Amino acid sequence: GVVRRRGAGVRVGGQRAKIGGMVRGYPSVAPPPTPAKPLVRLPFPPGRTRPRSFRVPRPAGASARFRALFPTLLVAGALLACGGGPDNGPSGRPADFEAPGTETRSAPAPAAIPPPAEAPADERPAIVAFGDSLTAGYRLEIEEAWPARLQERLDEAGIGLRVVNAGVSGETSSGGRRRLPWVLDRQPGARFLVLALGGNDGLRGVPASVMTENLLGMIREAEGRGLSVLLAGVPTAPELGPDYAAEFRDAFRAVARDTGTPLLENLLEGVAGDPELNLPDRIHPNEAGARLLAGNVFVALAPLLPPPAGELAASSAEPSTR
Repeated sequence: GVVRRRGAGVRVGGQRAKIGGMVRGYPSVAPPPTPAKPLVRLPFPPGRTRPRSFRVPRPAGASARFRALFPTLLVAGALLACGGGPDNGPSGRPADFEAPGTETRSAPAPAAIPPPAEAPADERPAIVAFGDSLTAGYRLEIEEAWPARLQERLDEAGIGLRVVNAGVSGETSSGGRRRLPWVLDRQPGARFLVLALGGNDGLRGVPASVMTENLLGMIREAEGRGLSVLLAGVPTAPELGPDYAAEFRDAFRAVARDTGTPLLENLLEGVAGDPELNLPDRIHPNEAGARLLAGNVFVALAPLLPPPAGELAASSAEPSTR
């Protein structure tokens, strides 16, 4: 590296050299200094006088006095800009000034605006709808998805429960198993869980054994917290072959049998494959299809709910069970 020292020149590669001498082993090629030439004053044109700088005479001590008065001038200007001095009103007139034929009236105090009332917290026990885009309401408003339509059915029946939409588009059973404890921690009033996952596992060709293990883990997590679970099955894509479709369908049945969990065999019953009930992708239900999904869940969930859901279940069509 290069180390510069005052009066020592430049040290390059361990060798010391003066500026203008040898640097990096090469002789300096700087030209010799040019001798200074004497300054020559050019004659001013005849008949004209040399101009002098013009300066306004300033009395002695003016700058000091101005600096001393500057804060006072600044405060006075601010008072004038606000419309009056310390004894003046907003109009700039003295406070005791009263125009002939006028009365001094004080402006009415503005009415106090009460703070907005906070909405009372919903203390009703919760039904957590835990699923994927079918539950979240893909390309639907939140009030058009099947959990919101299920809430309408519950309200019409006079059942004091609230539905929490915990659907996430693209969710798989593996992702749902990791997410479920976080959701339930934030819903301490939850009493029921509608587990509607597995559709994206089928679309991705996830082995049915992997989905089975994830569903079992989520049911154990919910039941360990005292929740009643409804397992909702979904069909898989026919492009993966009949063998995978049968294995996929049997996985939901095996989970329901091993855990004693009520099973809604097909969440999409009456909706899948109908172009009038689905979006153009033929996978996700539209608003009309979401209403039918809510009906499917309500019928399967009614036996688990407190009265008067029992009477409604008796008068409704029996859901597909294991």
